[in-house]
Amino acid sequence: MRNIEENMFYGASPEIHRRARELRKRMTPAEKKLWQALRRKQLLGKKFRRQHPLYIYIADFYCHDCKLIIELDGGIHKTRDQYYKDLDRTMELEKMGITVIRFTNEETENNLAFVLKEIENKIVGNKI
Repeated sequence: MRNIEENMFYGASPEIHRRARELRKRMTPAEKKLWQALRRKQLLGKKFRRQHPLYIYIADFYCHDCKLIIELDGGIHKTRDQYYKDLDRTMELEKMGITVIRFTNEETENNLAFVLKEIENKIVGNKI
């Protein structure tokens, strides 16, 4: 069991785990809305975790079975600096064999059906 947990968290430190627990308590409205649709294996029978520690990062949502991260981006992600930080983070995670897909908070809040269909397409299209 220990190896599975280590692989699932990619060596995340106790501090990253602590921060993830705190973030679970303060989810955004968009995160809460998506979580209601993902929890309890409602999407294609896949188990998603929220605010999941991975290495030095915390993923908004993560499916270990699919090696898929779903990120919901608010206004700060529109800045140039944050765009490049997100790009670097995505490239680092993809080197680890993890796929990252991003949606805006607005997309999630206003068109959840579209977001869920895109997630399904990614899972089915990548055979993950």
